[in-house]
Amino acid sequence: MRHLWSFLAGLVVAPITWVLVTLGQDGSGRTVNRWVEIGTYSTPNLIEPAVYLGVAGILLGLLGTLRISPLGPLVAGLLLITPYVGMFIAPFTVLDRIPNGWKVLGDPLPLREPVQDGTLFLIGLLLLMAVFSVQRWRPWPAPATTGAELTPADDTTQENSFTLGDWPPAGGRSEQDTAPLSLGYPEPATEPLPRRTESESPWSAPPRYGAKPESTENR
Repeated sequence: MRHLWSFLAGLVVAPITWVLVTLGQDGSGRTVNRWVEIGTYSTPNLIEPAVYLGVAGILLGLLGTLRISPLGPLVAGLLLITPYVGMFIAPFTVLDRIPNGWKVLGDPLPLREPVQDGTLFLIGLLLLMAVFSVQRWRPWPAPATTGAELTPADDTTQENSFTLGDWPPAGGRSEQDTAPLSLGYPEPATEPLPRRTESESPWSAPPRYGAKPESTENR
């Protein structure tokens, strides 16, 4: 299908390019010659022929560079070089077959000029050279599919089998490993205080705070 569209595009672009190039060349030539005659110039006079030439260049660029099919540049190139090649065989017959005296929007359309000065032959050869691009004959590469696209999506929901007996989870800390809460006071000493022996004098050591001295002989 892409070859058919490219073929039709070549058939349409070739005559449109011929007309646009003729209008652009003739308008530019007459404008510059007028400047030379009067000795002054006005650049806005070149806008119209420049637009014709610019549109023709865009059409030729799209046809020659877009990687759609090589049939379009091939057909357009052959159509454009045929009149100039015919000048080698029967030049007067070719010139008589080309219409002359047409006008477009009031501007003259001398279609013989691009043939006589070889402009169409040059453009046609450029389009034919685009046909020899190897990339144009290859089909468009198919989009690559990743492994994620090939794997079907799993719509099954995972069943939650968690029970209270599973707490705490495996690898976690148990209640015994948790440090008890404290107010920051030091832990009480676990070692017993030293006791006095019977032979020890009550005055040999100062009395301890909160401890009552042992009673001696009753007076």
